[in-house]
Amino acid sequence: MNDIQFHSMLDGRRIAYRFTPGTGPALVFLPGYMSDMEGGKATAVFDKARSEGRACLLLDYSGCGASDGDFADGTLSRWRDEVVELVGAIVDGPVVLIGSSMGGWLMLLAGKKLGERLAGLVGIAAAPDFTDWGRSEADKQRLAVGETVLDDNPYGPEPTPMHPGFFADGQGQLLLDSEIPLDCPVRLLHGQRDEVVPWEISMRLAQALRSDDIQVTLVKDGDHRLSRDKDIALLLRQAWSLFD
Repeated sequence: MNDIQFHSMLDGRRIAYRFTPGTGPALVFLPGYMSDMEGGKATAVFDKARSEGRACLLLDYSGCGASDGDFADGTLSRWRDEVVELVGAIVDGPVVLIGSSMGGWLMLLAGKKLGERLAGLVGIAAAPDFTDWGRSEADKQRLAVGETVLDDNPYGPEPTPMHPGFFADGQGQLLLDSEIPLDCPVRLLHGQRDEVVPWEISMRLAQALRSDDIQVTLVKDGDHRLSRDKDIALLLRQAWSLFD
């Protein structure tokens, strides 16, 4: 990608992003844990938006992709603030947040900060609260005393780390056990063969959100990534349904 730009935060760290201007609401894609804006779903959203003259923003969280920083310093709060600042600096008007896996937790946190600018949410295997339901009690104890926990990575040879700072911040950002005060339209997609995030999490999220305009689409043969051509086509239909 040769159209990557950088936004400097107040502390000097540079956040990489791609932006195509156009009509709104603008689409903002939030990647998953240890993912970046070069993934197939993010690229598909960006390419379709650009081809149709619709505004779209992609970004890499600090410590990920082309952005500055160390992944070990990343937290939901830190990345939420990066998202909100980039939207404020680069995007005019309302936005639709599209969150994949961890990005589906982040979209809720960022959405609360964006207030009336939030025009919609699209979750792809959204994983709010995964520091809680996704960890054993033994892992939680290790993380609580400052250890990093390494998990098997089904997508590559290197293990996936969870750092104690991310865990502690996540445990302070739990959402599913109380009402989530967001009233915008919401579309949730989840594969029923998801080996990482149980599809029941999307059902819990639908119940927790205050909005009445919520649709949950379950893909019976879909895995966690939902990155097949037909899955991406479904994502695009669901996202575009919010303003077509």
